[in-house]
Amino acid sequence: MEFIFKRSYRGSIKAVVFDWAGTTVDFGSFAPTAVFLRLFESQGVTITAEDARSGMGLMKRDHLRRIMAQPAVAESWRIVHGAPPSEADVDRLFANFIPMQMAVLTEYAKPIQGVVNLLETLRSKGIKIGSTTGYLRSMMEVLAPEAKRQGYDPDCIICPDDTTAGRPYPWMCYLNAIQLGVYPMQAMVKVGDTIPDIEEGLNAGMWTVGVSLTGNLFGMDETAFQALSPEKIGEARKRIEPQLYQCGAHYVIDGVWDLPEVLDKIEYRLRMGENV
Repeated sequence: MEFIFKRSYRGSIKAVVFDWAGTTVDFGSFAPTAVFLRLFESQGVTITAEDARSGMGLMKRDHLRRIMAQPAVAESWRIVHGAPPSEADVDRLFANFIPMQMAVLTEYAKPIQGVVNLLETLRSKGIKIGSTTGYLRSMMEVLAPEAKRQGYDPDCIICPDDTTAGRPYPWMCYLNAIQLGVYPMQAMVKVGDTIPDIEEGLNAGMWTVGVSLTGNLFGMDETAFQALSPEKIGEARKRIEPQLYQCGAHYVIDGVWDLPEVLDKIEYRLRMGENV
């Protein structure tokens, strides 16, 4: 027999699952960065913004581990504290990090340009809005109400402590599918600004879209971004887009304002019988 039967989903997109900081709120993803810088300063250890951003997208405890594993950070920690950073240090710093992060979250709840209108567009097409994050549930209970007050209110919010593990595991995306009542996973699109975001979506069997200019890999606030020349923005794209494509993103966009055109392309590919 030369052919075998294979199911092929050829319907429309049913849901989009967004990341939070750097994708839908907090242009430049500054809330975690600022807190990690202050956290290490309180321990007598100076880290760079690049160090602080090194684990962005991960559950915040894992993010902290990633920072402490950076060679320069580990060496600075050893010099100041007399020993390399340990898991006990991670536990202690994470306990300090939680209230520090929660104290500033409402300052970084402003929706990114185009987000509010995008939600209206998606809902008018019957597309449901999910979300995943590296923030704990307690943190989202601070951030989400303020984001809602400013116009961003997804249908579903899943946090890493709602599951057995955060990104890059697919569990948060699966919980989105369950709570939104959506299947198959090929009918869902994951959108985020970090490599763990893309890995999470791919591991869940979803289409993935990377965001290049509003998030962690670019690391500029909205005012600084708007002041850039077209040439500088083009240079940033050339630096960031390959990072997201190389980890498997199906598409990369500047910001979520470009998403509708990409969703049209994905739906065309689905109609043609192409699946993730």
